[in-house]
Amino acid sequence: MINIKENENLNILNHSCAHLLAHAVKHIYPEAMFWVGPVIDDGFYYDIDLGDNVIKEEDLIKIEKEMKKISKSDKLIKRIELSKEEALSMFKNDKYKLDLIENMADGEVISAYKQGDFIDLCRGPHMSSTKCMKYFKLLKVSGAYWKGDSHNKMLQRIYGICFETEEDLNSYLEFLEDAKRRDHKKLGKELGLFMISEYGPGFPFFLPNGMILRNELENFWYREHTKEGYQFVKTPIMLSRELWERSGHWYNYRENMYTSEIDDNEFAIKPMNCPGGMLVYKNSLHSYKEFPIRLGELGQVHRHEASGALNGLFRVRTFTQDDAHIFMTEDQIESEVIRLINFIDRMYAVFGLTYSIELSTRPLEKYIGDISVWDKSEKALEDACHKAGHDCKINPGDGAFYGPKLDFHIKDSLGRVWQCGTIQLDMNLPERFDLTYVDKDGSKKRPVMLHRVIYGSIERFIGILIEHYAGAFPLWLSPVQINIIPVNNEHHMDYCINLKNKFEKVGIRSNIDNRDEKLGYRMRESQTKKIPYTLVIGDKELDSNTVNYRMFGSKDTESISVDDFIDKLLEQIKEYK
Repeated sequence: MINIKENENLNILNHSCAHLLAHAVKHIYPEAMFWVGPVIDDGFYYDIDLGDNVIKEEDLIKIEKEMKKISKSDKLIKRIELSKEEALSMFKNDKYKLDLIENMADGEVISAYKQGDFIDLCRGPHMSSTKCMKYFKLLKVSGAYWKGDSHNKMLQRIYGICFETEEDLNSYLEFLEDAKRRDHKKLGKELGLFMISEYGPGFPFFLPNGMILRNELENFWYREHTKEGYQFVKTPIMLSRELWERSGHWYNYRENMYTSEIDDNEFAIKPMNCPGGMLVYKNSLHSYKEFPIRLGELGQVHRHEASGALNGLFRVRTFTQDDAHIFMTEDQIESEVIRLINFIDRMYAVFGLTYSIELSTRPLEKYIGDISVWDKSEKALEDACHKAGHDCKINPGDGAFYGPKLDFHIKDSLGRVWQCGTIQLDMNLPERFDLTYVDKDGSKKRPVMLHRVIYGSIERFIGILIEHYAGAFPLWLSPVQINIIPVNNEHHMDYCINLKNKFEKVGIRSNIDNRDEKLGYRMRESQTKKIPYTLVIGDKELDSNTVNYRMFGSKDTESISVDDFIDKLLEQIKEYK
């Protein structure tokens, strides 16, 4: 999947197409006023104030038609440079452009781009003519608050994309159709994995099938972390305001936290597990001989998200972070980060996920600690990344408020990129919480700490996996691993029940479909539910003590003894195939 923003030609093409969109909208809705129309990773959008008019999905065809008309007219796109006074005069009837202009520095050269009878404030650059934008598609329309502030007016945001060739456009539209078929909200409902209730927007409910999937992911997490020498803890969901003040969250993250009062004291539901981890460490004395101490926690957190940002399992208000806090000496940083990168690599490989790494550095504002400590921490992460055999892209200013981090961007089967794993180096919270250990010489010293997640959020990771596998999970993760279909309930049901009991004894999840439906219908539905193995049991299987199985996605069937079939499945489950 291509990133439009990172491709210079497509970046300019899509920014020019945003102006083509605005030009067409102005022809159809003369009273329209425009806020901003930036390029994004997957195309462009424009935020528009249309007064009382409301654009619906079906109206996009009408706008596209006007865009094509302007494109064919081959209007030259010309850059115009203006003084601030000239710009204010030119856009005097558009409050949104006036707001942009008034926030520009005096003496700054302001540029606008003109094409035919349309002119728009813009830094550019742009294509030379409207005819350059031939292969575009408007994708959707949604609401967006002006400046992203819910106290401001709701504008209408139109999304689109533009390519250099018709072939590239068609290929991308096919990709979107595939992504639509894989939508985790759609598949989550069809496969009985999770639900969202109007009584709890942003608070997902996991259904029985979803809990099986979730438990398998958590069990896998615990097994692999035990191999890596982790110990496990559980910290409270709600803690006092004083703790969050000490950690810095109250002053740097307050707007995202839910609060309550207990016995006239203010408490907050945890948005992060870190402060609880600090208290666990502080609960006992520690020696350098114990290091590194690796404490893992599947901790449920709550964060306030705007209702308009909520999206299935991808953006929720409560989720479980697969957190760990690792305490060590300064000279152990490099080896521990290298070990962590190799561990994360092994975990992602099980799911067939590749990744890239990004180093996020100190924020310009809202950070704690000395800049010298930040510089040292950033260098330590970068060096460890390189020594682990990986490159890392620098993402300036996007670190957490307490330390720099390595972000792991995984790539799914459609080539889409998701940010999941994180390793954050923190030399600040140990200072704030006065964490110490006894060194070789008997003196007390300050430990260094790593925060890290691999799934990131279990909920979000499940959403990613649903779309990555298109709901057809590998055998070990699948909620129902075998669907047993008797040809004739009267003659074959006892054998099917016996099979199910055998499967259950060895931990294989199975279901018997004995509904009064035709065999072909039940077999097709087994494929629709994406069950890895479908067994059709008739007289032949009953007489020979065998099973006749068909794998999901295959039209071929195979007969095999029951014991050999069980061995085959257990091997696949053991190897996470």
